[in-house]
Amino acid sequence: MKNKLSFFISVGVLFLFSTACNNNQTNQEEQTVTMMSYNIRYDNPGDSLNNWNYRKAQLVNEVLFYNPDFMGIQEGLVNQVQYLSKHLTDRKYIGVGRKDGKEGGEYSAIFYNAKKYTLVAGSDSTIWLSETPGKPSVGWDAVLPRILTWGKFKSNETGRVVYVFNTHYDHIGDTARANSSKLIVHTIKKVAQGEGAILSGDFNVTRERKPYQIIENSFMKDAFKISKLPPIGPKFTFAGFEVCPGASHGDRIDYIFINNKFNVKKAATISNMRNGHFLSDHLPIFSVLEWTK
Repeated sequence: MKNKLSFFISVGVLFLFSTACNNNQTNQEEQTVTMMSYNIRYDNPGDSLNNWNYRKAQLVNEVLFYNPDFMGIQEGLVNQVQYLSKHLTDRKYIGVGRKDGKEGGEYSAIFYNAKKYTLVAGSDSTIWLSETPGKPSVGWDAVLPRILTWGKFKSNETGRVVYVFNTHYDHIGDTARANSSKLIVHTIKKVAQGEGAILSGDFNVTRERKPYQIIENSFMKDAFKISKLPPIGPKFTFAGFEVCPGASHGDRIDYIFINNKFNVKKAATISNMRNGHFLSDHLPIFSVLEWTK
């Protein structure tokens, strides 16, 4: 009888310990938001063995491995966006093509884990980075139309609301990039109204340039600069598909910015390779964010 009683007490203690550990893990997960930004390189047949068809399956595996709550992509054409939507388990996306506001041209789509988050608003919320943001257009001295896509999401577990914004700046126009930063800061302030906000994208500028400084000097901060754990991975985010030994690959041009509703637990530049080549000509970046309250 004594042995049976000891057995049941031991089982009970193990059950309570296991439950407490699981609850603690759940609570920690509920307090964090994971974000990835990924310029996936448009589907260009001229990329030869770096063509989308050769790298798409492993790129999906890479995203699933890191399992971000949200992922902002850049350069995705409609067939690429649809492929990701089909193969990224439990994910949905929002966004439109920048050329016509439908399926034409590159997307700055936002993928989100639909098991964890519900889209509350923003299913059709894309603006053009131009003097006429409400319609397809090319802004200032830009060469191509550029866009900002955003969504309002609510956690299915906690009910917390987070706004996620994703963009891709022009690669030529200095004025366009600076004005894009001003327009985006204004839009985040107007739309999020002090709620948690995350901005991801390919900004096509390094940190000493004015477009970056406009955002960094606002209420939005570079996640990599304030990460509690020093960031890991390469210091650059653009290198082409292959690193040349001994070459200087510059600095980051892809960023994740957050407002004061978040702290940054850790951040990374991801440098996975396939047969000696990166999965895109940009490296994805990843951050684990903690709610401040």
